[in-house]
Amino acid sequence: MVSKHTFYDEMIGADGTARAQYAAVHGHMKHMAPEVLEKRYEAMNRCMQEQGITYTVYGTVQEHAIPLDIVPRIFDALEWAHIERGVIQRVRALNCFLADIYHEQSIVRDGIIPRSFVVSNRYFRHEMMRVRIPRDVYIACAGIDLVRDEHGTLFVLEDNVRSPSGYSYVFKARAMMQRFFHGWFSGYAVRPLEDSMRAFLAMLQSLSPNQYGSPTIALLTPGVHNAAFFEHTYLAQHMGIHLVEGSDLYSDDHRIMMRTHRGPIPVDVLYRRIDDDFLDPLTFRPDSLLGVPGIMNALRAGNVALVNAPGTGVADDKATYCYVPDMIAYYLNEKPILPNVPTYMLDQPDQREYALAHLEQLVVKERSLSGGYGMLIGPQATEAELAAFRDKIVRAPHLFIAQPTLRLSTSPVYDGGHTVHRHVDLRAFVLTGANTHVIPGGLTRTALRPGSLVVNSSQGGGCKDTWVLTE
Repeated sequence: MVSKHTFYDEMIGADGTARAQYAAVHGHMKHMAPEVLEKRYEAMNRCMQEQGITYTVYGTVQEHAIPLDIVPRIFDALEWAHIERGVIQRVRALNCFLADIYHEQSIVRDGIIPRSFVVSNRYFRHEMMRVRIPRDVYIACAGIDLVRDEHGTLFVLEDNVRSPSGYSYVFKARAMMQRFFHGWFSGYAVRPLEDSMRAFLAMLQSLSPNQYGSPTIALLTPGVHNAAFFEHTYLAQHMGIHLVEGSDLYSDDHRIMMRTHRGPIPVDVLYRRIDDDFLDPLTFRPDSLLGVPGIMNALRAGNVALVNAPGTGVADDKATYCYVPDMIAYYLNEKPILPNVPTYMLDQPDQREYALAHLEQLVVKERSLSGGYGMLIGPQATEAELAAFRDKIVRAPHLFIAQPTLRLSTSPVYDGGHTVHRHVDLRAFVLTGANTHVIPGGLTRTALRPGSLVVNSSQGGGCKDTWVLTE
């Protein structure tokens, strides 16, 4: 299993031997009979399909079980502590930024970020100006995407703070590995995940504007046809909260009421998995049938908490990403623990000129999109694709950013009786309420096509169980 690649190998060191934290798993893989390995792999992924752990690939309507690889990704306690500090710092700064731009706008007044950059952002919600948010927590659920370069250095690639997905895959991957490959945990002290589901519920409870008695909490889903519906049902079931659609709710005297067989009851916290545009047809899109008319008035009146708060999309705009190190310095008076990937702002003439001249070497992303959409990977693009993106940039440079093509680390992935090397990233989940909790390990996503740098499940990627070792 010695890597012949020039990329950083998560399992195998430069000397050709397994890194310390992988030694036992590496040994299990070598000594397990190939037919047993294949049988368990097939049984595990068949179980994923039977349980409805699915996603929808972009451009199709068919649901697929997300491929779960058998080789775990393992972090030792020291490196994970570094990651925890870094992602917590980042979310703290982004929460400060959102609280600031919707109130005093001091970061704008002090010239750190241009005012036009904020107010012209497609995700900036003027309706949120001066609205008080419980505990000033705009970002209760964050998914911070991390990548490792060829030298082993971790970088933040993206901040996902509108409605990050993937939580259910973390818990199901662990459950499946413990069921089908339980022997591989022998000799490891892996941090458990059970506390994280309790922490998720405690976070939601702590944001309730009703601090008397037990708050009523519901998860607002677009419905069964949404690509992440499995996750919505999984989280609601395991936290013991209500799963609702917009038609289950209505506004009465600036309160959000939920229809039940026992009559209407007020909702205190709504973990919403629908976009801002569809949240309230009285405020945003009038044709929306997914949201609740009057929910913004209930928010302004302080009668319901929305998780995450409307308007958080400003913070995960891919151009806002460039300013996060400045936010950390401005709000926290600290240096970033986890660095950004160098990024070109294509609305800046000199940076745009460089990017256009080196497009075949860069990754270009549309600022407002996520999930691997609206992206060009220069080294893998055809001349026609390069020309098309060059034209898009020239016509609307403010919509794009560009980054160097990182040599993402690889991990062994099981494929038909042998292992192959595929690129991976990590989504670290940060839960913020009265306390802050980082889910141990988060979600490792892996590309499945040879050489592909796109790991998103919506683009056909898979996932791995991610282990964090105790001291």
